[in-house]
Amino acid sequence: MFKKFAWLEWKSFLRSASFGKSLGLKILMAFLALYFSAMFLLFGISLFPLIHKFYPEQDPLKVANSFVLAYFTFELIFRFMLQTLPVMDIKPLMVLPVKKKKVVNFVLFKSLYSFYNFLPLLLIVPFGLFCMFKDDYSTAGMTGWIIAMYAITLCMNFLNFIIKKRFTENLKALIPIVGAGVIIALLDYLGIFDITAYFGTLLDYLVLNPYLAIIPVLILIALFWWNFQNLRDKFYLDADLKGKNKAASTKEFGWTKRFGSLAPFLQQDLKLIWRNKRPKTTIYLSFIFLAYGLIFYPNDTYQEMPTFFVFAGIFITGIFMINFGQFVPSWDASYYQMIMAQNIPMRQYLASKMGLITFSVLALAILSTPYVYFGWNILFLNLACALYNMGVNIPILLYAGSFNKKRIDLDKSPFMNYQGTGASQWLVGLPLILIPIFLFWITNKYINYEAAIVILAVLGIIGLILRPNLLSFLTQRYRSRKYVMIQGFKQKGD
Repeated sequence: MFKKFAWLEWKSFLRSASFGKSLGLKILMAFLALYFSAMFLLFGISLFPLIHKFYPEQDPLKVANSFVLAYFTFELIFRFMLQTLPVMDIKPLMVLPVKKKKVVNFVLFKSLYSFYNFLPLLLIVPFGLFCMFKDDYSTAGMTGWIIAMYAITLCMNFLNFIIKKRFTENLKALIPIVGAGVIIALLDYLGIFDITAYFGTLLDYLVLNPYLAIIPVLILIALFWWNFQNLRDKFYLDADLKGKNKAASTKEFGWTKRFGSLAPFLQQDLKLIWRNKRPKTTIYLSFIFLAYGLIFYPNDTYQEMPTFFVFAGIFITGIFMINFGQFVPSWDASYYQMIMAQNIPMRQYLASKMGLITFSVLALAILSTPYVYFGWNILFLNLACALYNMGVNIPILLYAGSFNKKRIDLDKSPFMNYQGTGASQWLVGLPLILIPIFLFWITNKYINYEAAIVILAVLGIIGLILRPNLLSFLTQRYRSRKYVMIQGFKQKGD
């Protein structure tokens, strides 16, 4: 039966509407897979000599074991953000004599073939072999260690399965768990409760008693069974049709009427953001990434490399601009054809998008003013980056949006959702970030820091002055692409 399911999945892949499209993106992903495989293998081979070099008086295996808990914590977060869950169309199987448990087992075993489960082997196995042949550890002990480590890796796979199924649709329920993790990490950092050392000691004991590798294997089986029970209980077409009773959102954003002819478009965009998960997530991310500057501004390493401050400034003040603006007009894909069929001026449609994004940049610039704590030069640079975003980057984003022709379904989860993503989304990030960094770097190198800030600010102001002309150009561009975008938004298989 597993062979038949695999054959059906392969046929589904070959016959899908998206097969053969976005070839460049597929090649890029294949290249990244090879690159990360090579990096993990290189790191796995180099880990033992590196630990021996930096900790010459300590046992490399014990040093590695002391960092294992931090590694698996990072892996779980990484999987939660990036790993997609395996799916299978069960509707055609409902009328066939196929047992539920076989379908559920296929889905769960399918998740084991994930690239994320392959990478850790390239790190764990070489390091284990080095410890076996270069140190005095027994073959049985290191075999048990390798089995235990890989079993824990697969536990992360099924634990991520559980977390995504239970918490993706209700992120607020995840807050207590994240809070508990932060508290434990803080206690560990302060040396009050050194949980990483305790976990490392357990792994050291496992090497001396390799039969204990059965414990993580049993935990793996338990997590597999837990997922099996959850999926089997939901093996019905109407399993997720019972919606939660909740009050309908009646916000009309009447205050937008003061913007005259732009009011209907602004109301539409604000309702879209307020009522749908994926665009609403862009708001949450904007507030979270306000803290991004803390990575650069207090770090002595970057004090002699102020170009990194430009990167942070563009990112902090323009995170909503980037996350929301790059998908204009794909956000409106489900009703874009209706908009274009009405007597609606394209110029006003684009002006409302531009106004909303400009307001977001201004708001984030104001919220980032506490960074003045690190110096007035940081505050002025952030404000210059905000002006540059408003005057230069917003028109660039909207121009890139004229190439969008992939629809976005607003009711889908925002996590690992690449719907609407095309080549333009990957390429537009380069001029948004690299151009201001280069302009700042070249001016700072040959003149000074203050002149570099002025250059960014002046370019932004010029862009704002020329906005009416840029808006006219964008209007013509969108009109010329109208039918291409309408046809593209009709395709639900992309």
